[in-house]
Amino acid sequence: MDDIDRTLLLRLQEDAGQSYAALGTAVGLSAGATHERVRKLRERGVIRRTTVDVDPAAVGSGVLAYVMVDSTAWMGDSADAFAAIPEIQEAHIIAGSASVLVKVRTASTEQLQDVLRRLYAIDGVSGTQATVVLDTFFERPLPL
Repeated sequence: MDDIDRTLLLRLQEDAGQSYAALGTAVGLSAGATHERVRKLRERGVIRRTTVDVDPAAVGSGVLAYVMVDSTAWMGDSADAFAAIPEIQEAHIIAGSASVLVKVRTASTEQLQDVLRRLYAIDGVSGTQATVVLDTFFERPLPL
């Protein structure tokens, strides 16, 4: 990966809907050459997906919580159980006092409580510790 690839990735993280002509202008390449670069980044798995950044509060998911999940067993085989809860945006096996860290978005604290109940229904889950986010200072794209 060279500086042109890094610049393309930075610009795509800012706005993935930019035209190849606009991206090419930013890096000094033609639209065709830029398209080829982006295609190769996708093929190599550097670009995993293209998405739209939606304001969670605007679509009724304004409550954000991070939940530490305790367990009585190894949770590495439980990915499908966590993925089956649609309010969970991310789930990570972690080191430390808990086994799994999940990022949850809901419309209300009552719905968050329901998600916690469903987490307890997952085989091996023995406890949770939820931290509700009051405000977000910033979120950054991946630094390159």
